[in-house]
Amino acid sequence: MNPTACLLIIGNEVLSGRTRDANLQFLATRLGEMGIPLREVRVIPDVTETIVDTVNEVRAKYDHVFTTGGIGPTHDDITSECVALAFGVPWTVHEESRAKMAADYARRDPPVEMNAARLRMATLPLGAVPIVCPMTSAPGFSMGNVHVMAGVPRIMQAMFDALAPSLTRGVPVVSRAVHAIGVFEGNIAEGLEAVQKRYPDLDIGSYPFYRQNTGAAGFPGGGVSLVSKGVSLTDVEAATAEITAMLVAMGASPIQGEPPV
Repeated sequence: MNPTACLLIIGNEVLSGRTRDANLQFLATRLGEMGIPLREVRVIPDVTETIVDTVNEVRAKYDHVFTTGGIGPTHDDITSECVALAFGVPWTVHEESRAKMAADYARRDPPVEMNAARLRMATLPLGAVPIVCPMTSAPGFSMGNVHVMAGVPRIMQAMFDALAPSLTRGVPVVSRAVHAIGVFEGNIAEGLEAVQKRYPDLDIGSYPFYRQNTGAAGFPGGGVSLVSKGVSLTDVEAATAEITAMLVAMGASPIQGEPPV
């Protein structure tokens, strides 16, 4: 059994539509490559009770929980203290992180004050292990199976790269795609369901697409992409071959891979 993961995207700005989340695709892809399938994603507000309850719920359900957002210096950055509440431990200054941040700010030109707001970023649940990355001296952290990272995509990605070597991995998830112009989901639903039943351990999905300047007569760019995904490359390739044969039998011209952007 591969370890499983959940992602909590924390922030009122995401729920309001002000900020477009850019972290989900990166994490889902990287975790799949590591054999840690992402099984659930939730977007939750900067509300203490919600964060605490949700963290406690999902950390009991999944092997890994990743959070993004809410570890900055402002009043609404409450993820870190909420994780401390969830684990029932004090939220306290992590001296090593404080010293590292203070040294970083002192050598800037001009120097930056290590004030109370910035000290919040060095305040962690007691017992947390900092996630240190080259993008910032302010850390993320791991507390048990909960991994807390920044919401800014480039910083989050650097934190994940620093964290990744320590994660328990499984068998990498592999996928294959085939697409066809002029074929739509209503045409292939029955045949695709039959393939899925023959390969119950795979995730087989259909994804309609439209491309402006490609396509066959009568179908200006419309079609469907069919994707098989799982941990067995043999099964994934066999299912893809069956899907390809199904498309050919319908008179379509299947093309291996995803459709062009």
